Amino acid sequence: MSARAPSKQFNLTSTDFGTGFSWGISTAAYQNEGAHNIDGKGPSIWDTFTQKKGTIYKAQNGQTACDFFHRYKADILLLKEMNIPNFRFSLAWSRLLPKGYGHISPQGVDFYNRVIDFCLECGIRPWITLYHWDLPQALEDHGGWMNRDILGWFEDYVKLCASLFGDRVTHWMVLNEPMVFTGAGYFLGVHAPGKKGLKSFLPAVHHATLCQAIGGKVVRGLVPNAEVGTTFSCSQINAFSEKSKDIRAAQKADVLLNRLFIEPALGLGYPSEDLPILKRLDSFKKEGDDQKLLFDFDFIGIQNYTREVVKHSYTVPYLHAKIVPATDRPVKTTLMDWEVHPPSIYNMIAKFNAYSNIPKIIVTENGAAFSDNIRNGAVHDPERLGYLQQYLYQVHKAQQDGYKVSGYFAWTFTDNFEWAEGYFPRFGLVYTDFPSQRRIIKSSGKWYRDFLGNVP
Repeated sequence: MSARAPSKQFNLTSTDFGTGFSWGISTAAYQNEGAHNIDGKGPSIWDTFTQKKGTIYKAQNGQTACDFFHRYKADILLLKEMNIPNFRFSLAWSRLLPKGYGHISPQGVDFYNRVIDFCLECGIRPWITLYHWDLPQALEDHGGWMNRDILGWFEDYVKLCASLFGDRVTHWMVLNEPMVFTGAGYFLGVHAPGKKGLKSFLPAVHHATLCQAIGGKVVRGLVPNAEVGTTFSCSQINAFSEKSKDIRAAQKADVLLNRLFIEPALGLGYPSEDLPILKRLDSFKKEGDDQKLLFDFDFIGIQNYTREVVKHSYTVPYLHAKIVPATDRPVKTTLMDWEVHPPSIYNMIAKFNAYSNIPKIIVTENGAAFSDNIRNGAVHDPERLGYLQQYLYQVHKAQQDGYKVSGYFAWTFTDNFEWAEGYFPRFGLVYTDFPSQRRIIKSSGKWYRDFLGNVP
């Protein structure tokens, strides 16, 4: 395991990562855009879920969020001011197709055309995420990710996006963190659409994994010279003790959190030998599915924030494993109660590099939430700055050790709506005063701006 470098010793520059390294920042439509019902946009599952009592911190929602829909020009100009060369954002499926299929919203198409065109006018390369969790509610009414018909719905949606924007967008990500939107949304019920249990989770997993490959094939077929990737949430997993039961529990957690969606795309199949409950996925397979799961992505996006420590538990069904909360351990944590553990990003880069046919890895999300306050018109956030520097040190070390990491995108641009946690955790490099929608670049954002000032 690599050693942590104290932030006070951070002396790297962006040029130390090489001329081909992609630097950027990441966002998501529902967390930023607002304008939830403007210009014919249809409701998404998050529009619906946030209206249910007890689902979101303080009953908050993303109806306005950062109002990026109305403020996109000012925000993109702020990106330019911060020397951000690459801007990753997602398309809201129901803004383009209000019912998920059929009628195309010309206003939705126009909005994303304006965003893309203004990015390019400002010298910023747009990177599009096709699906970042906000399924059209009309499709969820027909079963959503549990319904195999989503293979056709998703294929048509991706065809539309690629045909509309592929003349100007070369970098595409198919799914954002499928383990999170299937696990939290279709097993635990803590995210939209709030479904629970294996009967919801397993078909959602299989259909999402198929769509992961379907979307990649569509983009590659329609967009010349496209760079096609997809993104995975991943966490370093350590056993709580050297007891065999804890070690086995950690292995099963690793299967679920880190291996489930990447291995089928690589031709390794679902890792059911190491987590037998996954054998039940076979009941949702149809002839030819194993081949349909395959796709040779141009890059893999990994999204790492922390590590998890896992111990055996008889009370947890199927896994018999549970995460030991970071707050129960003597470690530094973020506002999300996630451990600050910089070597985790090095170890996840190494883990994904171990697959023989990964062409390159890009860190498509990494960041931290801490308590931020405005003082004398400024936001000073030394904890976030230290976090970013320590994690970047590990990314550079991985690169120097020969691992194929070629990009880093911070999460996130502005403080935004953070799903079930509402507006409480602030991840942004830019502070959002939500009542006024005023933006203030935090000290971490100013550092990132200066760090990127000499990007070749």
